[in-house]
Amino acid sequence: MYAKTNPGTGRLTSRQKRIFLIVGVAFLALLGGLGAWGALASNGNSSSGHGCVNVTVPSSMGGADLHYCGAQARSFCQQAFRSQDQLSRLARPQCVLAGLAPAGTGASAGS
Repeated sequence: MYAKTNPGTGRLTSRQKRIFLIVGVAFLALLGGLGAWGALASNGNSSSGHGCVNVTVPSSMGGADLHYCGAQARSFCQQAFRSQDQLSRLARPQCVLAGLAPAGTGASAGS
């Protein structure tokens, strides 16, 4: 009696099964593609250079990304080479990569 009140509960036809299979495979391929893109795509702020400084520092929630360009980057790097704290030690190599090291360090000091 239940089958009469709910007529959609019968067996799937082979065409319906094929459609479900195609949609399922397409969905899994989409998820796999998005996962690969997310894992392999590079971040525009991933490396220092051309007058911009990118530093990843430890924080209470894992890691924090600091990104400075132009005058902010020059000021940040000047402070990093004057100080001895952990952030300054992490920032110095990135400042050298960005070309913002002080003249006495042997790296170029231009922007």
